[in-house]
Amino acid sequence: MLPNEGAAPDGVTRRNVKPQEFRSAGAGRPPAAAERVDAVIAPRGLWYTSPMDYRPFITIEAGKRGGKPCVRGLRITVYDVLEYLASGMTEEEILSDFPDLTREDIRACLAFAADRERKLVKVPA
Repeated sequence: MLPNEGAAPDGVTRRNVKPQEFRSAGAGRPPAAAERVDAVIAPRGLWYTSPMDYRPFITIEAGKRGGKPCVRGLRITVYDVLEYLASGMTEEEILSDFPDLTREDIRACLAFAADRERKLVKVPA
């Protein structure tokens, strides 16, 4: 076992990964059951948790906001949240401006965007 592997005090299983494993971890394939962990240590020692399941947080309804993905059925779209973050707003500013949102909602928006990006078809160069 490597120095930072194993169960952490909070009970989350962690393991060290080689740089090539870390880069391929987000390649769209789910890890095999034997290698499934809640968090991994990146090559520089940073902790990354496994991808969030955004499905309970992101809803798509035909009659709401033109069928765009919204946060928990609210009239706040994923794109709204992403634009606020891209414009430089902090999580705290977004949460104070939109009291119905939670930190998990913001993470779900980011996870949804990451998943959608991962599913895009790559055009050969």
